[in-house]
Amino acid sequence: MAQNLYGPRVRIGNWNEDVYLEEEIMKDFLAKRDKGQLLIQRNRRLKENLLRPMQLSISEDGYIHYGDKVMLVSPDHPETEADLFLRGDLSLCMTPDEIKAHLSNELEVPCGLSAAQTKIPVGRNTFTILCAAGEVIGQVLRYGQNFRLGITGGFDDRMANTKILITHCHTNRGLVAHRHLFLRTYFGKEAEVAAHTYLDSHRVEKPKNHWMLVTGVPRKDLSTMLDLPKPPAEDTRALEQVREQASDPGAGNTPDAPGCVPQCALPM
Repeated sequence: MAQNLYGPRVRIGNWNEDVYLEEEIMKDFLAKRDKGQLLIQRNRRLKENLLRPMQLSISEDGYIHYGDKVMLVSPDHPETEADLFLRGDLSLCMTPDEIKAHLSNELEVPCGLSAAQTKIPVGRNTFTILCAAGEVIGQVLRYGQNFRLGITGGFDDRMANTKILITHCHTNRGLVAHRHLFLRTYFGKEAEVAAHTYLDSHRVEKPKNHWMLVTGVPRKDLSTMLDLPKPPAEDTRALEQVREQASDPGAGNTPDAPGCVPQCALPM
């Protein structure tokens, strides 16, 4: 009758090679970890750079200057051509390739663009207004002038925090955020960005082609000018004055009372 001649301490097969192989794998792992070359370390470093908080330039005169750090924002607008779309202000963001992002700790260019629902300035959505030929840093950027967007990782030319159109120089098409077309990016679901001009029946660009060069705000509790509360509109202020006069009839007889001529202040 055959008997089992091997005990639990008996080693069989290529046990010595297996031990050395495990030791080599562990040494290689520890060496890469100490040098920061593990994939998880590279991935974390890239994400930290792209999501690092940034400080936007503060526009004291209402102008955008070459060298300013801004966010490019597509203002919220009602969408009637699609049932499912992203609401709110969308900021233009760099979108690295998802596979390459897991294999490298540096941003590889060229890379894609997308529009995300965020108003917090970070590395991937903060751009620098770069000079074209003939301009210098600090010079005011005016309507119709060419400029470049770089990234590290009314009609009086006061473009800071106002709606503008951005046109691609070679195709003459406007920058647009397709809120109804979604991209599965490295950072989640975001809107597609493309160069296409949408015109209405009056041959005027639709709101989806509108963007804003958003600057910082000189307040520590706020990040951008988008965070500031919006002032009441003229018709809202006039309506409040009418209500105040209706609640206090005597106020209308006082020469210095606000809204003493409310019928002239209401827009038609």
